[in-house]
Amino acid sequence: MHKRTFLKSITLAGLGLPQLGKSNTSSLIIDSNLPAPIVAKDEKFWKSVRALYKIKSDYINLESGYYNMLPEETLEQYLAIIKEVNYHASFYMRTRQFKERAAQNQLIAQFLGGSEEEIVLTRNTTESLDLIISGYPWQLGDEAIYAEQDYGAMIDMFKQVAKRNGVVNKMVSVPNIPQSDEEIVSIYEKAITPKTKLIMICHIINITGQILPVKKICDMAHKYGVEVMVDGAHAVAQIQFNISELGCDYYGASLHKWLAVPLGVGVLYVKKEHQSKIWPLIGENESVQGINRLNHFGTNPVHTYLALQFAIQFHHKIGAANKEERLRYLQQYWTTKVISIPNIILNTPSESKRSCAIANVGIKGLKPADMAETLLKKYRIYTVAIDSAGVHGCRITPNVFTTLAELDQFVAALKEMAA
Repeated sequence: MHKRTFLKSITLAGLGLPQLGKSNTSSLIIDSNLPAPIVAKDEKFWKSVRALYKIKSDYINLESGYYNMLPEETLEQYLAIIKEVNYHASFYMRTRQFKERAAQNQLIAQFLGGSEEEIVLTRNTTESLDLIISGYPWQLGDEAIYAEQDYGAMIDMFKQVAKRNGVVNKMVSVPNIPQSDEEIVSIYEKAITPKTKLIMICHIINITGQILPVKKICDMAHKYGVEVMVDGAHAVAQIQFNISELGCDYYGASLHKWLAVPLGVGVLYVKKEHQSKIWPLIGENESVQGINRLNHFGTNPVHTYLALQFAIQFHHKIGAANKEERLRYLQQYWTTKVISIPNIILNTPSESKRSCAIANVGIKGLKPADMAETLLKKYRIYTVAIDSAGVHGCRITPNVFTTLAELDQFVAALKEMAA
C-alpha cells in the first residue's frame, strides 16, 4: 500500500476515536525525491526526530532492543485513549471495544503486507510463538529444530513439549559471521530427518543482530515437507519486508520494540491452511473460527492495542526506508571505527544485507558483564551483556534518536577499554 493511502486509511475519526490535535511530526519535512541513503545522513533531519522524544541526559541509551521508548506525541495519544476508555467504562467495553480492536488488527495486517485472515494481535513474541509450539499437533517421536542463538522463552517451550509430548529437539548453531546464505541454509538442512515437523528460526538474531535468509530457509524446508516458524521480534519496523513473501508458515513479533507501540502488543501470523490444526492457549467458543480462535484474550487493556495506529503513523511519517537506512548507517558508523582496534571482537556480520541497527561487540579478556558495567559506571553508556550461545560481548542498539556524537563517545570508550 502506498504510504499516503495507508496514512489516510488510519485516521482517528475513521476508527471512532478522539481527535488529539496536530501531530508534532508535521514539522518533519522530507524531500520525497531524495533516496533513503541520503536521508540517512541528514543530521538536521534526525536532530528534529530526536526532538520528538524525551531523552534522559544522565546516560547514553544504546539498548533499544528490549523496548523502544515512545515519542512524546505517541505517548500523549496513548494517554488520551486510556482516558477515553476509562470515561466510557463498561459502555465502551461492550459497544466499541471489539470493532476498534478489529480495526487495529486490520492495520497491522496491512502494515506487514499480509491478510487479516492470517494475522492476529497478541501480547508479545513469546506468547505468539509459544502458542504455536504448545498448540502444534505433536506425535510421539516428532522432531523440531532450533538454534542455540534462539530466544530462551521459545527454547524452554520446546523443552516442555519434549517432556509432555515426546518431541525430539535438535539444536544447531548459527555462525556469528557466516560466509554465505547457503552456509546457513545447509546448517538447518543437515538437521532434517523424515521425522522433522517444525523448524524455528530468527528473522534477526536478537543477541547479534544477524539477519537470516528466511525465504531461502523456508523454501529448503518445504521441499522436505517441514514447516517453518519465524521469530520476528526485532524485524518488524527495523527492516522492510512483506510477510506474505517470506514463505514461512508461522511468524511472531513484538510491536513494543521497533514499532514503538506501548508495552503489551505482539502479533502472530499463521498460514490459513495451518490454523485449524493449532490448539489455542486459551479455549475459544466453537463458533469462532479461523485465526481469531487462537487469541481468546478475555478482559485486557484494550487501550494499549488502540495505540498501534499512532505508532504506525509515526513510523510512516519518518519513512520506513529512511528509518532502516538510518539504523544501518548508525551501526556501520561505529562498527567500521572499531573493527581494526586491537582486542576488539565484532560478533555481527559487516555485510549490509546481514545486519541493520543491532551489533554485538566484545573485548578480549573482558567478561561481557564487566564490560557492560564499566560502560555504564565509567562512561555513562547503557548496553546489555550477552555471554552465551557462542556470543560474548555487549549488544549495541542505537535508535532513530541516537546521535553521531553519542556513538563517538562509545567508540572512544571502547578504545580506552581495549587498550
